[in-house]
Amino acid sequence: MHTVLIVDDEKNTREGLRLSLEDEFDVYVAADIAGALEVLKSEKVDVLVTDLRLGAEDGMELIDKALAMAGAPVCIMMTAYGSVDTAVEAMKRGAYHFVTKPLNIDELEILIKRALSTRSLHEENAQLKQQVEKRFEVSNILGKSPAMQPIFDTIRQVAASRATVLIGGENGTGKELVAKAIHNLSGRPKAKLVTVHCAALSPQLLESELFGHERGAFTGATEKRVGRFEQADGGTLFLDEIGEIDAPTQVKLLRALGERTVERVGGNQPIKVDVRLLAATNKDLEKLVAEGKFREDLFYRLDVVRLTLPPLRDRLEDVPLLADAFLKEFAEENGKAVKELSAEAMRALLAHRWPGNVRELRTAIEHGVVMSNGPKITLRHLPGSVRGEGRPAPAAAGGTEAVGEGAGAPGAAAAATAPAAAAQAGNRFDLAAAEMRLIGEALEETRGNRSAAAKLLGISRRTLQRKLKE
Repeated sequence: MHTVLIVDDEKNTREGLRLSLEDEFDVYVAADIAGALEVLKSEKVDVLVTDLRLGAEDGMELIDKALAMAGAPVCIMMTAYGSVDTAVEAMKRGAYHFVTKPLNIDELEILIKRALSTRSLHEENAQLKQQVEKRFEVSNILGKSPAMQPIFDTIRQVAASRATVLIGGENGTGKELVAKAIHNLSGRPKAKLVTVHCAALSPQLLESELFGHERGAFTGATEKRVGRFEQADGGTLFLDEIGEIDAPTQVKLLRALGERTVERVGGNQPIKVDVRLLAATNKDLEKLVAEGKFREDLFYRLDVVRLTLPPLRDRLEDVPLLADAFLKEFAEENGKAVKELSAEAMRALLAHRWPGNVRELRTAIEHGVVMSNGPKITLRHLPGSVRGEGRPAPAAAGGTEAVGEGAGAPGAAAAATAPAAAAQAGNRFDLAAAEMRLIGEALEETRGNRSAAAKLLGISRRTLQRKLKE
């Protein structure tokens, strides 16, 4: 049953309202602001009905205090001193409605029920908004594109398990962020997340780094060293670029995963470890297995759950979302008043192929923030490669196939660069260039959504696909 608080300094009025409403609601009464606040602090009140005049006190003040509370009630003002000005002021202060005395009980009851319905709708909308925002972000990973939703779902699903996760994708797609997200949602976030960048270490150093070594195990081993497996005990070990591990270390890693024990280099005492392993690579491990460069049994031990991150060119819908987040971060970090990107700058971001993926976008926005002197990043503030000056050759496609409507930034890039090429050639009547310009503008307008862009251009999606390939 919903709860209503009646506040009136006239006892007959508040008790009369209690008797009239208590069949439909759980009713509390108070004679002044202090009594009302005591009820509001101790009980969950859904609707507050207060008189404007509470002796020497002002009911407006009570509304202000009630609305400032967590889980604030819907507020209705009642008074014998009704006027348009009073009603407007009550509404400005956040009151749901305004009624005058003498009260019509039936009308008040209907008004309370309407207020409750409105509140319920607002709460549902807030919950839906939270759910939508949750879909767009998982532990600091942003993405609203169709390509990212399966990634988010898998992260949430596997996080609480002990399963080993193999994270694939091109450089710069955010593999380490995914590892951090899985760890943060794992139920053991207070434990350590230990990261090892395998490609940065020689085979001997990598073995020592992972498993530790005893004093005198090799030349220069003057002290005992605790390895990363032991450091991560009770937490998570993330091995980045695991495809770079040499054959002997692969054997020791396989044994550590199978037996949940490690032995330090130069030692023979098994050490028990409780470690959840996450691994990442930008290489095709199955191809390396076929070539005899990676152990098949280790591959299957790692490939319990696989997550392959899409390149940024296959999730163009996320570029504005990511760019805005990076802009806020670097504006605050550099003490700049930069608030947004110009339409021209955003068009360039959407047209770029992003061979360096999210990492390159992050760097581009940082460059723009640093170079901007006003509230907006314009095209001239972006790096030359993003503006189309000295743009690097397109990277070979990698990671997953395009998922959803955002796929196909290569086409968008071509659409943006074709008119520039025509302009340089001095032919502003180049029909192909004009067509590419229109396609580029349509993709920019729809944030990379091909179906919407095709509809805007009055052509089929298949025709747009063909023109982009051309």
